[in-house]
Amino acid sequence: MAKAEPLPEGWAWATLGDVAEVRLGRQRSPKHAQGDQMRTYIRAANVGWTGLRLDDVKKMNFTDDEADVYRLRPGDIVLNEASGSASEVGKPALWSGEIKDCCFQNTLLRVRLDGGEPRYFLRYLWHVAADGGFASATRGVGIHHLGAAKLQSWPVLVPPLAEQRRIAAALDTRMARLDVVDRAVGQARKDLSALRKAVLLEAIPDQSEWPPTWQTTTTGEAGTVELGRARHPDWHDGPKLRPYLRVANVFEDRINTTDVKSMDFSGVFSKYRLEPGDILLNEGQSPHLVGRPAMYRGIPEGVAFTNSLLRFRAHPDVLPGWALLVFRRHLHAGRFMREVRITTNLAHLSGARLKNVEFPVPPLDEQRKLIHRTKHRLAALARIEGNLDRTASNNSSLRRALLTHAFAGHLIPQDPAKDEPAEDLLKRIRVERETAETERKAARRAARAVKNTRGKQSAADSPPPPPHRESTSPSGEQTTLPLEFSS
Repeated sequence: MAKAEPLPEGWAWATLGDVAEVRLGRQRSPKHAQGDQMRTYIRAANVGWTGLRLDDVKKMNFTDDEADVYRLRPGDIVLNEASGSASEVGKPALWSGEIKDCCFQNTLLRVRLDGGEPRYFLRYLWHVAADGGFASATRGVGIHHLGAAKLQSWPVLVPPLAEQRRIAAALDTRMARLDVVDRAVGQARKDLSALRKAVLLEAIPDQSEWPPTWQTTTTGEAGTVELGRARHPDWHDGPKLRPYLRVANVFEDRINTTDVKSMDFSGVFSKYRLEPGDILLNEGQSPHLVGRPAMYRGIPEGVAFTNSLLRFRAHPDVLPGWALLVFRRHLHAGRFMREVRITTNLAHLSGARLKNVEFPVPPLDEQRKLIHRTKHRLAALARIEGNLDRTASNNSSLRRALLTHAFAGHLIPQDPAKDEPAEDLLKRIRVERETAETERKAARRAARAVKNTRGKQSAADSPPPPPHRESTSPSGEQTTLPLEFSS
């Protein structure tokens, strides 16, 4: 809803800072990794689009004073402050006291309302995040940050408090129905993945069950394995700019060409140029996606590949379609995961390790038959997956439309005659904050006065200093005091 549009009666625009305290979590440090006051804390990994994920929570040392600042309370909203993906920044979740004495880390922002219904503001912030509002406001390269100041100044629509509660209740009921659909789709995807694995394992069983007509060899003997070219800033411009594929372009049995980069391949393009039938595998990825394969089929033309990918080019006795089938089988069977090495949170499948992975080579006629039969079975599963994708997309569109309807004031009946206007709520929050600040200042002045009084009383009660018997010259040398004698 744009600011320029008329607001429903009793509603008002405000900033999030007008209705809530916004605070960045406590920074993690090696010195906090141990201590005698270890407390649980949550981080960005514990906040998902569907709520909190508390199966993996960490601990670090918080003093009592620090815990008072960073402790979560029921009704707090936590949002992702930072992420490697801008679209993940700002996704929120409501804290309901799931873990006793729990704090939060600086990959999260805490929103603690001074007035207002937490469930309403949770839905509002979720809507902003899902529509990409927070993503467009992030800063940083590699890791995207939102920042407490940016979130605090974020504009929010504030209905009357009673209406906030009615909107939240109505959304809870309607969203619960959409959640049922999402869970059903999620379960169907798991079942589909199991079916796909079963089809691939039936086509290519474990090595101990290979027919005697199949040749037992390795990937390195069945074809050539090469790593792509490393990227370098010096090659972003040059006389021989060529398109290249990277890990972000390669999905299982599919190459996405919507975002293809280019760099200079002067003198080396022929080495890295892809030919139709080449199989590309993810060299660096999350562990369960390492080795994810796709066949290059000539689109886009004249394209190379980078070192986030491995290229397999089959020998004459191996059909490219068979190689793709073998690698998909290994992916779903977890075979590649046994070969990965993890560095800086990224799993890698080196060319040397891929070369040693077992590779069956049936006679060419049998390869063709197995490719044809398996292709049809997998195509049927792909159609089911397409239906699930459409269902999930429609459900997401319904969710966003419902939220848009709610925040335009059209979801539930309004009652301006009974509901306190939002402006009165905002005014009351301002007065309560000013009163609290006045009381805090008075308490600080009183504490300083007591401290000063005690200091003066302590000085008055102290015994006088002993008489000086010697003095020191400006140069630091000791001098003798003159003595008086009576005559």
